[in-house]
Amino acid sequence: MTHQGFTLWLTGMSGAGKSTISDRLMERFRAGAAKVELLDGDVVRTNLSQGLGFSREDRDTNVRRIGFVSELLSRNGVIAVVAAISPYRATREEVKARIANFVEVYVECPIEVLAARDVKGLYKRALAGEVGQFTGISDPYEPPENPDVVVRSDRESPAESVEKVWRELQRRGLIETA
Repeated sequence: MTHQGFTLWLTGMSGAGKSTISDRLMERFRAGAAKVELLDGDVVRTNLSQGLGFSREDRDTNVRRIGFVSELLSRNGVIAVVAAISPYRATREEVKARIANFVEVYVECPIEVLAARDVKGLYKRALAGEVGQFTGISDPYEPPENPDVVVRSDRESPAESVEKVWRELQRRGLIETA
């Protein structure tokens, strides 16, 4: 596989399938010997953004930090795969404007399905008002207005979603497979 440096940014609510899809994409990139790094929102928050809370300002800071690292990687020929809720449209747009090859993937899933999938019961507790600052319930999640790819994790298998993203990357000439 040959590829350019680019950022593949998966956004969506908690439990929508961002990590599942990005993990499968990573397997596919690595099978093609691509230079690729995964920036998972939870891992970044633990390491690069430790100490940040969940206020709008802290969430924006977290997304900007992920964007900065993604920009460094992609401009140096690495594929940066980001799997992060990144709830605020303006901050995603700000990051997108700084990165030459940016592909936004909206992992869409209805709250009812997210709540049914949630083994920790966080959605149920958030819907009952027991959890504050919960994205999509007590805090906003602003879906992208014009994402490059929309995957519906309630209707598509992870394999179908990966294939949809893969076709868009090929269409843009960001990856080429023999």
